[in-house]
Amino acid sequence: MNNIGFYPAEILLPKCDYGKWSVVACDQFTSEPEYWRETAKITENVPSTYNLVLPEAFLSSDNTERIDSINREMAKYLDEGLFEEYKDAMIFVERTLPKGKVRYGIIGAVDLKEYDFSVGSKSLIRATEGTVLERIPPRVEIRRDAPLELPHIMLLIDDIKKTVIEPLKNAELTVLYDFELIQGGGHLKGSLIPKEMQDNILSAICDLKEKAGDDPLLFAVGDGNHSLATARTCYLNDPTELNRYALVEVVNIHDQALEFEPIYRVLFNVDTEDFIAKLNSEFTDGPKTIEWFTKDKKGEVHTSGLTVGSLQPFIDRYIKENPDVVCDYIHGIESTLSLCKEGNRIGLIFDGMDKSELFPFVCEKGSLPRKTFSMGEAESKRYYCEARKIK
Repeated sequence: MNNIGFYPAEILLPKCDYGKWSVVACDQFTSEPEYWRETAKITENVPSTYNLVLPEAFLSSDNTERIDSINREMAKYLDEGLFEEYKDAMIFVERTLPKGKVRYGIIGAVDLKEYDFSVGSKSLIRATEGTVLERIPPRVEIRRDAPLELPHIMLLIDDIKKTVIEPLKNAELTVLYDFELIQGGGHLKGSLIPKEMQDNILSAICDLKEKAGDDPLLFAVGDGNHSLATARTCYLNDPTELNRYALVEVVNIHDQALEFEPIYRVLFNVDTEDFIAKLNSEFTDGPKTIEWFTKDKKGEVHTSGLTVGSLQPFIDRYIKENPDVVCDYIHGIESTLSLCKEGNRIGLIFDGMDKSELFPFVCEKGSLPRKTFSMGEAESKRYYCEARKIK
């Protein structure tokens, strides 16, 4: 079989209460630490992935104490025999989202040799957004000495005929977990995929690669771009057979439950009147609308083309001229508006890209501007569940 960069893996699952074990991806609710404080209360004194990750809401200039605690907890869970290991495994994931739709995926491992996040990459696995290099070192610090990885990375395949994942929907599989997610995350069910079905999956992915022609884009990073870039960096820094791979979930971009949501912007410590004046001067015409909100005002400007493609460079220039201003990337209109209720803040809401545009855009033009889209709102993001040894 041709190299496709995706394989079964040695997957670890916990022998404990899954409902409190599984928490949402650490890069969610970055400006809402109260969400994470509530998660800490829910998972207190029980085994939980909350103890194994560093929520970005709590990132600081010195994360040493939290990282040391993460590594100790990982070692403790391993020493105490918390995990059941499934060798050469793939897991079929059925995620019931908060609004009731079901999204399907397959957990396996990707070969980091087949991933390249550099500009102009023609690798099998490619970044879909610009990688911010300064965001990688803090993540490397977390992963470097960790004995385990827990994935929130989601890779997309362009399988319009639904040959890879969807045949599993009607298969009789052994259920490994089936539980409600905390904090309004919906429901998660995972089933073990037998060897003969794994072979069918790999063969179908191989067919996708052959149909893609020269320099095929086989897997596009949908979520966790910087986490995958971190995994590759750690592998290049210390190449071993264990850390050569990264655990991911593969999802079909044509899955009906998969929705692309815009990632909105909120600026903090900003002179709102000055920003609005420059926004009005910059964006004067076009069919696309950008709405802005402060604690007591709202308005809109207009542009053409990909909205984020013009808005993000404008924000970057403004922050360069006003270094006290901070931009955060927010999932969901409600969260964005809530954050704008205090002074010296402005929220920006706009239409996103259609998911059908992703693969053609990346193949033709390369990566999108960072934080162009989100695969669903924050509560719909991947929750940590499976783990794998990387040391």
